[in-house]
Amino acid sequence: MIEKETPETHRPDTFLRDYDYDSSTQSSSLSVRNRFEKMIRDAQDSVCAAIEEADGGAKFKEDVWSRPGGGGGISRVLQDGAVWEKAGVNVSVVYGIMPPEAYRAATSAAAANGNVKPGPVPFFAAGISSVLHPKNPFAPTLHFNYRYFETDAPKDAPGAPRQWWFGGGTDLTPAYIFEEDVKHFHSVQKRACDKFDPSFYPRFKKWCDDYFYIKHRDERRGLGGIFFDDLNDYDQEMLLSFSTECANSVISAYVPIIEKRKDTPFTDQHKAWQQLRRGRYVEFNLVYDRGTTFGLKTGGRIESILVSLPLTARWEYDHAPEEGSEEWKLLDACINPKEWI
Repeated sequence: MIEKETPETHRPDTFLRDYDYDSSTQSSSLSVRNRFEKMIRDAQDSVCAAIEEADGGAKFKEDVWSRPGGGGGISRVLQDGAVWEKAGVNVSVVYGIMPPEAYRAATSAAAANGNVKPGPVPFFAAGISSVLHPKNPFAPTLHFNYRYFETDAPKDAPGAPRQWWFGGGTDLTPAYIFEEDVKHFHSVQKRACDKFDPSFYPRFKKWCDDYFYIKHRDERRGLGGIFFDDLNDYDQEMLLSFSTECANSVISAYVPIIEKRKDTPFTDQHKAWQQLRRGRYVEFNLVYDRGTTFGLKTGGRIESILVSLPLTARWEYDHAPEEGSEEWKLLDACINPKEWI
């Protein structure tokens, strides 16, 4: 389990334990911890600034927290703005002990091959996670998350990983399809991927479509993007650079769409459809999302874990959009994923 968090009045320079922040160390794994934390904190600052600028008035509320044994995080939430219903951008650096069921939630490989140790698993995890829910039904929701994990550190070499991996992705969830917006979004993801490996975009695009699948609805949560997890079969430095490139691409992929759609006139019918799609968002996050499951199983900070949920959502009994309508087109694209570029 993770130790209970303690509120802090200021942001520390780092949430890493002292032995992880020793600049004299030659260990590449510790260097990755240092640089990944800096990357996610820089990304949090830049995304929050862009979100506030797009809103034109509302500001993020910030909570800083730490844990006695090391680690902590910064949670920022903007609610009820001019543009944003709810926008959350969180970073965390966490040390703890995972029960086996949390390890299975954290890594799909463990669940797939059954090679899970029977005892508790020490871990280190750092990541940035964000969900941005606009008010206007023609402006899409965005989710992005980039994380670095290490597990099973031996006691005689604190922090030295026996396993490490990167995970993350950026995905778009509109209530209405504007094809030019979806193509722009996917083009930015592809450009980021192509800088490192031309196989990344098609591979991670399919992974995204498969991951954000709501099994009990037989549909995807949205129109995808990229997603990857348990990634450690490439050079560690390359994957750190790749994660950084993806995180730095969030603003250019998303904010131009928001600027284009945030003031589009809409009706009560449009808003009701958006709320139904928000209901699907809630269903996926609470039932299937591995990050949510991991956080709940390890005693993570509840307000940070559930910040992804919208302020409002809607469920109607046996609702089905009229065939051929704009709502139907969105649902069809969620049931039958498309190649947008």
